[in-house]
Amino acid sequence: MSEQTSIPADPELDPTASWATDQSAVRRLSGLLRATAGTRTSYAPATGQPVAELPLSSADDVVAAVRAARRTQRSWKGTSLADRAAILLRYHDLVLDHRHELVDLVILESGKARKQAFEEVGHVALTARYYARKAAELLGPQRKLGMFPVLTRAEQRFVPKGVVGIISPWNYPLTMAISDGLPAILAGNAVVLKPDSQTPLTALRAVELLHEAGLPRDAWQVVNGDGPTVGGAIIQNVDYICFTGSTRTGRLVAQQAGERLIGASLELGGKNPMLVLRDADVHRAAEGAIRACFNSGGQLCVSMERLYVADQIYDAFVTAFLDRVKKLRLSAGTGWDVDMGSLISKAQLETVSRHVDDAREKGAVVLAGGKARPDLGPLFYEPTVLSGVTPEMECFDNETFGPVVSLYRFSDESEAIERANEGEYGLNASVWTRDGRRGRAIAAQLVAGTVNVNEGYAATFGSIDTPMGGMRSSGLGRRQGVEGIRRYVDPQAIATQRVLPIAASHGISDETYAEVLVTAMRVLKKLGRA
Repeated sequence: MSEQTSIPADPELDPTASWATDQSAVRRLSGLLRATAGTRTSYAPATGQPVAELPLSSADDVVAAVRAARRTQRSWKGTSLADRAAILLRYHDLVLDHRHELVDLVILESGKARKQAFEEVGHVALTARYYARKAAELLGPQRKLGMFPVLTRAEQRFVPKGVVGIISPWNYPLTMAISDGLPAILAGNAVVLKPDSQTPLTALRAVELLHEAGLPRDAWQVVNGDGPTVGGAIIQNVDYICFTGSTRTGRLVAQQAGERLIGASLELGGKNPMLVLRDADVHRAAEGAIRACFNSGGQLCVSMERLYVADQIYDAFVTAFLDRVKKLRLSAGTGWDVDMGSLISKAQLETVSRHVDDAREKGAVVLAGGKARPDLGPLFYEPTVLSGVTPEMECFDNETFGPVVSLYRFSDESEAIERANEGEYGLNASVWTRDGRRGRAIAAQLVAGTVNVNEGYAATFGSIDTPMGGMRSSGLGRRQGVEGIRRYVDPQAIATQRVLPIAASHGISDETYAEVLVTAMRVLKKLGRA
């Protein structure tokens, strides 16, 4: 071990003096990395305890990873769709069988509470099963309308892109590292994954289970390191890039992908609004807001950071909401009784503190929370509720990505919709009402890639058949559903012409042929043909 990463030798007095993981398991998992450029130690955010010292990848390592993936992809794409789907179904079972181990890794590396870490296991399993079961429907050859009935046979096939690069974030260390790659490999691609350097073990263990399910080892490569070096090298060498992260970085990824004329899907930032209408069930909405705002410490792209509440129920809602906020159990523990865990990093803690302090100094009222909790761990911050937030405050329209939510009162629903649609983002939104039809009508007016009625985010997140992604500055492309797998293939049209050519023939002049064609087109229109 290098001198910089050596640790004190008295773990009884200092919890950071011993490894949080079985180092033999770490060594086994590190063998999955293409990495020759030194090492980096990761730490558990909830306790500061060292987790693993893992090798780092260079740009040359990325090139080698892509090269190996490309070699394997040439044979992998020839594997039958049924055999690829069978691997995903085996993976579904393996993920569920190893759920406790995977959840423990998510908690260790991200600091989130157990109940929220389990969501990731469920999402990965759902994704594997959905795409495996829908494989033939989504990727099988499709008959299309030919130019002329009987004479023209047209069909569409789907050709894998080749090597897909995935750059995944720390806030969903399991599902964002794996769920985007499952449809990619099902479609016949290989994958090169760069998990966030703060949360690599979760991804490595999940990839190891993919190998156990039957995926060829080189079909899913893993590299480790910083974004500019490793992420940039991925974009420069793969055939498609899937990125989840900040809007600022997403713009750079899109620019680099555009220069190479490769496709990209980007899930980026959000300042997500929740609308509580006058007929909402106050207690149900307050409970839903707790999950929507403070799951994973508010460090979800789809978390709610703005609550718009109707005048008629504002006071009752705020009372019910604050009562629940103040009862949230914060802890570095790993049991099911923990409601909210730690923030991920010192930088994240500084952002949250800065947003709250700035709002307070400029006149906002802190109704709950409002301070760090170093007594619980180095990166804890209380769930915080603000009122009186105005446009000059930093948290008004900038994403906090932490346990901070602002309350706003409204009297007119059209005004609430207009305010919810303000700003540059459009990722997720939420509407609460006793009238589902009315809720869906309002949802349709919100500028957001996903809108949940009487739920914060889980209804769309867990409905794998529906697309998920952002509008405006919240991203490009979609994960999940048909869009989530078709992004990884190029459609290919194949048309066979029979009997007669699509041209003048048999002594007919070009002019006569043109008139025959016009007549045929009129007849087909009368017959109702598209």
